[in-house]
Amino acid sequence: MASESENPSAPLTGIRRVIAVASGKGGVGKSTVSVNLALALVETGQAVGLLDADVYGPNVPQMMGVSGSLEKDPSGRIQPIVKHGIRVVSVGFVAGPSDAVIYRGPLVGKMVKGFLGNVAWGELDSLVVDLPPGTGDASLTLAQSVQLTGAVIVTTPQQVALSDVRKSITMFERLRVPVLGIVENMSYYANPGTGDRTYVFGRGGGKALSEELGLPLLGEIPLSPAVCAAGDAGEPIFLDPVGTVEKAAFDGIRTAVEAEIERLPAPVTVPERS
Repeated sequence: MASESENPSAPLTGIRRVIAVASGKGGVGKSTVSVNLALALVETGQAVGLLDADVYGPNVPQMMGVSGSLEKDPSGRIQPIVKHGIRVVSVGFVAGPSDAVIYRGPLVGKMVKGFLGNVAWGELDSLVVDLPPGTGDASLTLAQSVQLTGAVIVTTPQQVALSDVRKSITMFERLRVPVLGIVENMSYYANPGTGDRTYVFGRGGGKALSEELGLPLLGEIPLSPAVCAAGDAGEPIFLDPVGTVEKAAFDGIRTAVEAEIERLPAPVTVPERS
């Protein structure tokens, strides 16, 4: 791991900000947050890219309802596939929907670097990066190769998930990446008839952790069959034309993320050596 004195990262040309979405463990809804956050940013008129860097479990193609292979332009740079107004790149376009990616650490890092430096993203206001769970090579490569604007950490309310979140936050802090805040997914189930809430996985874990660590709680997403069904169908819940609690939750997260980015100090530009 890089020491705290090292700062090898650099900004990506033409991309105003890079937002990493991470989690301490799998199955907490990190890709769901990545996809719907990207859509919420597009709705504000931004030019948005979505990089699925979850090398071992690329779910973004299915959630976005997009398939195909990555083409290259005459200069050899990868062309993103555009869907729902978002420029999408995923290892899933390379490996296929049912192929296993069996890579050791150095190859994982090489793939992530290739997606960062060899993709014709164009001018982007925001690039959302869906990271694999945990603190492995893909996350380290991203943080050490690119000047990240900040990281959004996704968790669920139960204690085992919260314990893993602490490790992810520690990693980003050691790499000098601002942690924008915590998103709690599957916070509660709302009875569609009465609106009464049932806290299936416990209550208030994300809020307690945010207070413990001094980080914002960016939002709480309900446990909803509609969110799962929409992702499986390739039509994310944020595209629902009818106002829903779920869409409102992701819109609130987008607002909170942008507010936290606005509070960050301006990045220090290191002059190039002659």
